[in-house]
Amino acid sequence: MKHVKKAHRTRLTTGGAVVALGLAGVGAYSASAGGGQDAAPATVAEATSGHTTATTRLTVAAATRAARAALDAAEAEDQRVTVAVVDRDGNPLVTLRGDGAGPQSPGSAERKAYTAVAWNAPTSVLAGRLAQAPNLKDVPGTLFLAGGTPVTAQGAPIAGIGVAGAPSGDLDEKFARAGAAALEK
Repeated sequence: MKHVKKAHRTRLTTGGAVVALGLAGVGAYSASAGGGQDAAPATVAEATSGHTTATTRLTVAAATRAARAALDAAEAEDQRVTVAVVDRDGNPLVTLRGDGAGPQSPGSAERKAYTAVAWNAPTSVLAGRLAQAPNLKDVPGTLFLAGGTPVTAQGAPIAGIGVAGAPSGDLDEKFARAGAAALEK
């Protein structure tokens, strides 16, 4: 029996890093209608330590490991899915689209991941809450279907993993949990 290794398309998004690189050389100057030499330097305020917080973020390497584990779990059951990992703010960190995954699956996986991290709960649990609060589904960027799970650090949500494309949300969520479990090792 011939063993065929499946190829996967990987998209790594590093969000603000691209913007930061593009703005690295831009100085702080105010814009004026006339432009030119009359432009005054912009005022810069430095926040004191009592006015800031530190946040924990999932690294791209860890997000990639989680996405790979979720995709491997799906492929072990012959499921064609897409896995998305988003940061605490819902920005995509990694998206892996498995061979044969449907065209709707990348967007659905990302929205499930965002929903899970935004409410710090699996999307299957959140879908059940729609009966009491049907307007939840109107929040932009969310998708209240099973298949998303949050990733936490010290009890606080830091990322979400979403899977889409399996024939049931229960399977999608099972694979998302496999991705999250890879981060516990």
